[in-house]
Amino acid sequence: MSERNGGFRGDSGRQGHSPRGGSNGQGAARSGPGGYRGSDDSRQGPGFGSRDDRGPSGRPVGPPRAKEPEIPSHLEASQADRSVFRELRTLTKDNAEGVALHLLAIEEFLENEELERAQEHAQTAVRRAGRVPIVREYMGLVHYRKGEWSKALSEFRTARRMSGSHHLLPLIADTERGLGRPEKAIELGQSREVDTLAVAERMEMAVVVSGARRDLGQTGAAVQTLREIARTIPGNQPWSARVYYAYADALIADGKQEDAAEWLQRAADADDQGQTDAAERLGDPAEEFIDLDDFAEDDFGDTAYNERGRDERPRESGRD
Repeated sequence: MSERNGGFRGDSGRQGHSPRGGSNGQGAARSGPGGYRGSDDSRQGPGFGSRDDRGPSGRPVGPPRAKEPEIPSHLEASQADRSVFRELRTLTKDNAEGVALHLLAIEEFLENEELERAQEHAQTAVRRAGRVPIVREYMGLVHYRKGEWSKALSEFRTARRMSGSHHLLPLIADTERGLGRPEKAIELGQSREVDTLAVAERMEMAVVVSGARRDLGQTGAAVQTLREIARTIPGNQPWSARVYYAYADALIADGKQEDAAEWLQRAADADDQGQTDAAERLGDPAEEFIDLDDFAEDDFGDTAYNERGRDERPRESGRD
C-alpha cells in the first residue's frame, strides 16, 4: 500500500477511518436513499431467453446469488446506527438488515486490518444495494485502505454524486494525493463546498491540504495550513490528536524538530482512542509519555521523527 505523510490516513500513523454509523459510534460516512437488486443479473446463464430460464410468472430468472461471506456471530443488525438504516430505507426490511450486517463486518475487518475479508463483505453489500450511497462509500473505504486509489476515487465520486453530500471531500482529496496529484487535493481544499462541511470534516481537510503542501515540498505552507488550527482547538475533541500529529509532521518537514516534539507529545496526550502512533514515536512502548526535557535536540534528529509511511487510518481519514 502506498503511504504518505500528512494525509487523511497517514497523518495519524494508524489506519482507522470508520464510516459514519459504525460500531465505534464516531460516524464518518453519509449517504442517501437507494435500492439495488444487484449486479449479478448478468444474463449470461445457460439457455437465457428459453423456457427453462423463466419462472412461474414468465419472467426471466437470473443466475443464483453468489455465496455470501459469513457474518461474525457476535454482530447483529441492531448494532448499526439508526442513520445507516435511514440510508437503507428503500430496501426491503430483510435486505436492509442483511446489508447493515455486512457494513458492520466491513468496519470490524478494517479495524483488524483484515482488508481482504472487508472487501468480500463490501462486494456483497454492493451486489445487494449498489445504488445506496453509503454502500458505495464503504466499498471506496476498502479500496482506500488497500491503497487502490483509482478504484477508491471512483467509488467516492459515485457515492458523492448519489447522495449530493460533500462530506467525502477530505477522502477524495487525499485519494488525489495517492494518485500523485497534490495540486488537485489543494484545489479541493479551497473549494466553496468545504465551508459546508462539519467541523471534524474541515479539520480532516486541513490535514490533507497540509500533507499535499508537503508533497510539493512547500513545507512552510504545510505548517501555516495547520498552525492556527492546532493552537486554538481544544485538546478534548475526537480530531484533536490527528491535527496535532499532522502539525508535528509538518514542523518536522520544515526542520523544526524541537517544536515538533512538543506537538507530538500533545497528540499522544490527546489520543485516548488509539488513532495515532504518537506515543510509539515518542519512544515509550508502555505509552507512559516521556519527558522531552530528558533528551537533547539531536536525539530526535534522525530517528523516530524521520520515520514515515506509518499505517494510520481514519478516517476517516488515510496516509502516512
